[in-house]
Amino acid sequence: MKFGTVLAIVLLGLTLSGCSTLTGFSNDKASGYRHFTQEQCVPYARRVSGINLRGDAHTWWASAEGVYKRGNYPAPGAILVLSRTNKLRHGHLAVVTEVLGPRTINVTHTNWGNDWLSRRVTYQTHRVEDVSPNNTWTSVRFWNNEVNAYGFPYAASGFIYNTRE
Repeated sequence: MKFGTVLAIVLLGLTLSGCSTLTGFSNDKASGYRHFTQEQCVPYARRVSGINLRGDAHTWWASAEGVYKRGNYPAPGAILVLSRTNKLRHGHLAVVTEVLGPRTINVTHTNWGNDWLSRRVTYQTHRVEDVSPNNTWTSVRFWNNEVNAYGFPYAASGFIYNTRE
């Protein structure tokens, strides 16, 4: 076999492996799988929730006004909208999968993390806690597997429900 043919086969194999799952993980506070490819949180949240809005994640809160019901309490299927900050320049979206208590929920989302590899995780379930003073879900923290603790608090606008106004 010629070197060029072997090289082409190897490159094809590497390219196809980029479409597959790298590793999966699961514990009581986070489970998911890693990909070579990166999906943004907006199309993922739109697909999973059925809420049909467009634009950067932080714009969804204002865009939902008069179209979808919004509020400050979680419900399965609702989208948690994280505000735009210096750390989250485009905001972030996560879909509520389970309400565990008045200050604890599980969400599904993608493109969350601090580096190239962690942003390629699709979380099937990820624990989030409300740390706002009046239990209004305006400040939340996500479970961080790397340090086995909740992470940095993020400002949240609230929840968008898949119910038309």
